[in-house]
Amino acid sequence: MDYKKLTQKKQQLNKLRPLDAKLVKNLEDWFRIELTYTSNAIEGNTLTRAETALVVEKGLTIGGKSITEHLEATNTAAALDFVKDQIKRKPSELKEKDLLKIHEIILSGINKEDAGIYRRVSVRISGSAVVLPNPKKVQDLMDDFFKWLKTETKLHAVELAAEAHYRLVTIHPFIDGNGRTARLLMNLILMMKGYPPAIIRKNDRLPYIKSLEKPQLVNGEGDSKTDYLNLIAAAVDRSLNIYLKAANGEDAESEDDKLLKIGELAKLTNQTNSTIRHWTKEGLLQIAELTESGYQMYDAEMVEKVKKIVEMKEKRMTLGEIKENLK
Repeated sequence: MDYKKLTQKKQQLNKLRPLDAKLVKNLEDWFRIELTYTSNAIEGNTLTRAETALVVEKGLTIGGKSITEHLEATNTAAALDFVKDQIKRKPSELKEKDLLKIHEIILSGINKEDAGIYRRVSVRISGSAVVLPNPKKVQDLMDDFFKWLKTETKLHAVELAAEAHYRLVTIHPFIDGNGRTARLLMNLILMMKGYPPAIIRKNDRLPYIKSLEKPQLVNGEGDSKTDYLNLIAAAVDRSLNIYLKAANGEDAESEDDKLLKIGELAKLTNQTNSTIRHWTKEGLLQIAELTESGYQMYDAEMVEKVKKIVEMKEKRMTLGEIKENLK
């Protein structure tokens, strides 16, 4: 893996520093919501980006959403705040108590019994053939993990962060919240090394999960991590672009995660607006955001979902059967 391009972009960003304080705050606020929204969305949280912002920044509650989903948003944002307080340290200085604190914040009010505590039971990943370590081995594996983190000096900063994430989710030390904790740890290491945090987009959920599973099934042998490392590197590259664009007076937000209006989604899938609206009402399609003007906005992944719906309708499946299959 050649990280030269990322190093060069980081050097470009360093030359532009220090950035204007207002610009830095704007970027940090944007990343705080985006990281919270995407990390939770990957785990199945149904709060939209806009709803996440209202919950985190305004303390509002969203009708129809569970208490757990609200807590996942506020907890992830709080854990990110804790992480940002640690970035003046070095990755080699991270200790077990730091990781346990991150996890404790993530599960605060959701699962008090297991928050900040290694699992004491065996667990399986739903839909995966990966066999996770026996709970009796977790403490020893985590001791080895921190020994590795303390002594690893050869890896590029981005690979170090990605490898720490991979090793943590492979150990799967917690009964819940492993993915969110691993992504926060990865971003803590990135920020310690002077890089912006990496956002694993909601649209990248499936390739992200598959790229992690591939090396886990073969114990990391050969080039099995290539897809995973490429995905993380691409995420870091997008974040660097956001910072560089903002520093040069351009739009700070990524165009890669652009939302679609109902008309755009209909045009891309050769459907009518009324059909898209009907399928949305029936719960077959999900709205990513509802603008202040009342426009329904959709993630790009809904394009593929519409195609699947069309295929199932051609097989004369009922809406109920389609909904069940989409789950």
